[in-house]
Amino acid sequence: MKIIFMRVYLETYGCVANKSDSEIILGLLKENGFEIVNSPLESDINIINTCVVKTPTAKRMENRIKYLYSLGKPLIVAGCMTKPERERIEKIAKNASLISPDAIEKIVDVVKKTLNGNKVVLLEGASKKPCLPFIPFNPIISIVQISSGCLSACSFCETRLAKGVLRSYSVDQIIEKIERDLKNGFKEFWITSQDNACYGLDIGTNIGELLKSISKREGEFYVRVGMMNPTYLIKKPEILADVIEVLKDRKFFKFIHIPLQSGSDKVLKDMNRNYKVDEYIELVEVLRKEIPEIRIETDIIVGYPTETEEDFEKTVEVVRKLEFDSINISKFSPRPKTPAALLKELDVEVVKKRSKTLHEIVREILLRKNMKYVGETLNVFVDEFGTKEGTYIGRTLNYIPVVVYSKEKIFGKKVFVKIVEARSNFLIGELLRDS
Repeated sequence: MKIIFMRVYLETYGCVANKSDSEIILGLLKENGFEIVNSPLESDINIINTCVVKTPTAKRMENRIKYLYSLGKPLIVAGCMTKPERERIEKIAKNASLISPDAIEKIVDVVKKTLNGNKVVLLEGASKKPCLPFIPFNPIISIVQISSGCLSACSFCETRLAKGVLRSYSVDQIIEKIERDLKNGFKEFWITSQDNACYGLDIGTNIGELLKSISKREGEFYVRVGMMNPTYLIKKPEILADVIEVLKDRKFFKFIHIPLQSGSDKVLKDMNRNYKVDEYIELVEVLRKEIPEIRIETDIIVGYPTETEEDFEKTVEVVRKLEFDSINISKFSPRPKTPAALLKELDVEVVKKRSKTLHEIVREILLRKNMKYVGETLNVFVDEFGTKEGTYIGRTLNYIPVVVYSKEKIFGKKVFVKIVEARSNFLIGELLRDS
């Protein structure tokens, strides 16, 4: 009897955790005999792993779902759109199956049933993601999900509706994955979740303890710690102390992502962020005192409905004072079923003007800070291929991206580069030698 392997196409959007979910989906499907193809036109079934963090992204998801559904092939909608916006999906793709981020370990069963003409809706689960097989997008970077959901209730966030309350994976599961991936040649580990700072508080441990355990693993590797809500670093000094200790370790990039969101205490309260601006500033000052070379990334929402011109000026003041090393600026967009969606939005032109002003200030700060590296020789770990032939992208020890041209194959290597140019978001380096 001839065995027919069904072909699957997967489209992925969103954060690093979403990317990891897609790696797991591909791993489970391939392990069960499915063929992965690169076009929805070549497939027998299509899957879209969605993101709804911003309104423009959600609109793009709607357009992609409409297109994939119009092909007349079985369709599965996965990701963060499935729980909070099920009605929206079913309005544009009535017979599409739905599977939430917590249920992806059941993807093979969902694919089989959908191929047989059934509509499956699987929105609950208790996935043990660190234990699941995966196909990496990058052969040397292992994305390590440490939990699902969070403990916060930010007024603007739809992701918390998609992923629910915090469910941390056990330290043993996480360490087992890291050790397995080390044996399989991975050299860089991205520790990720909806909020790394609250990891373990539901199971009697914390992010500091986990990171210390990771630092004790043998081998030559690097660790990037993903986004952490500053609330838990501010309110729990014992966790902050452990995080600082670990970030000093040679295996960890000197990098931290702690979203500010606004420089106004009033707006932070309206956002339900549970910290004050002065507390955030003190946190940054402590981090820079303890780890002078640390690179601090933050997020800012411009135009929250209760933000006045004075509130915005306070945000500008904090940005100028702290001179972050990387800033993600987003214009407020109301997300369905969130408290902030009930508020009257600010005038569009006002928000555009504020966003433009802040972008210009940030570009000036980042370029000025990066220019100080021109002429220096830096040790860089090369973890990506560049978009142009012969180019690579590496990371300094404090996680600044560096574009390097090389005729040699330097992917996965540590190299010395001389910085010859600077941009606001990256450096350009000239290859000197392997380190």
